[in-house]
Amino acid sequence: MLSVVEFDKGDKILDLGCGYGVVGITAAKIIGSLNVVMSDIDDTAIKLSRENSLLNEVEDIKIVLSDGFNDIHDKDFSVILSNPPYHSDFSVPKHFIEKGFNRLRLGDKMLMVTKRKDWYKNKFTAIFGGVKIYEIEGYFVFCAEKRNSQYDNSKRKR
Repeated sequence: MLSVVEFDKGDKILDLGCGYGVVGITAAKIIGSLNVVMSDIDDTAIKLSRENSLLNEVEDIKIVLSDGFNDIHDKDFSVILSNPPYHSDFSVPKHFIEKGFNRLRLGDKMLMVTKRKDWYKNKFTAIFGGVKIYEIEGYFVFCAEKRNSQYDNSKRKR
């Protein structure tokens, strides 16, 4: 995923499901730590992310314990990056993609890396209206751009 994303100085980045923090820390090294939010549902992941941000001298990263978007209140991300759990059901990536759409500004992007293709391609297409897919060393990197604001989670029938 990091091999296809391009960071700009004015970006506001969300590393959603950050694990021990490599993606968010990399972004912070490029664009500055004040423009990066990292989140995970796991206490250990949050602890490791904080330790790694200190070790990498980007300690101003905002690191949030959150179940998906539940405790993330920002709504103006330019890039959302995620490596969700993809060996179980699709409830986590479904939440990430649907809620992530509404947290992006128009013209900005969500990138996700997985080992599976079809479900993610269909979900991104349904929510974003299209998706670009890169296949890299057995992984699929999905890059979707928010082109309109027609999708609204509160009005969508389930």
